Amino acid sequence: MTHPAPRDQAPGTGVTYVFAVCRGTRAVNTADVTGLAGMPGGAAVRLLPSGPLTAVVQTVPAADFTDEVWQSRLSDRQEIETYARAHHEVVSAAAVHGPAVPLPLATLYHDDDRARRALDDEAHRFHGVLKRIAHHAEWGVKVYEPEPPAAPEEREPAPVGSGGREAPAPGAGLAYLNRKRGVQERRERRREQALSVAESVDAELRVLAAASRRLRTHAAVPGGGGRVHVLNATYLVAEQRAGELTERVRALGERTGACIELTGPWVPYSFVGEV
Repeated sequence: MTHPAPRDQAPGTGVTYVFAVCRGTRAVNTADVTGLAGMPGGAAVRLLPSGPLTAVVQTVPAADFTDEVWQSRLSDRQEIETYARAHHEVVSAAAVHGPAVPLPLATLYHDDDRARRALDDEAHRFHGVLKRIAHHAEWGVKVYEPEPPAAPEEREPAPVGSGGREAPAPGAGLAYLNRKRGVQERRERRREQALSVAESVDAELRVLAAASRRLRTHAAVPGGGGRVHVLNATYLVAEQRAGELTERVRALGERTGACIELTGPWVPYSFVGEV
């Protein structure tokens, strides 16, 4: 499905916002989505059947989703988070009783008829995705590089003879360079060891998963006290293996001494592909 901007809609008219696609009206309960707020300023969240598929949709003001308005919204972190949370709330509700293909934020059609045609055109792809994710959930795993020890030799050595102090003894400059080189070498060893642990963690968890994806790591985790990612991955895991996954992550943490963070279960956003 595409998500074109409603360029030619008159002010005050509504467009069809699509949150997710399910197998049919019996696969998603109207009561699960009725009463959800959905997008700010929109009408009631509802179901839109089209043959064997059903879309979870909402009529929203066209003026709220023009290219200009949406681009401006993307630059406002608090506002875009509000929309993202609203989108996720509806998707999660749709997935309570069966698989649901979550669509990207701001997937829009000019009206219900165009949304239905899009469902019909991509029906074979939706059925394939729904089959793949049925009875599965997404789990996120992050592995962090261990924090460096607080021993004095691990701190960056200060240059000797600076700040107006007495001139260093002969050979002190070379000693300083050697200490600095040693600190850097220890940091590199820690990094290599952490990356090796990350690879072993990923290898063991992929055995449990139906599919996996490696995501971009961050040099430093915001608000994480200087922690650094060495693995940021997500796994599609069958529901009956969730306990096994949790136990495997715990055992890996104990065995490797690594800081491993497990989150989930989530609706499998990472494994629906381009639809």
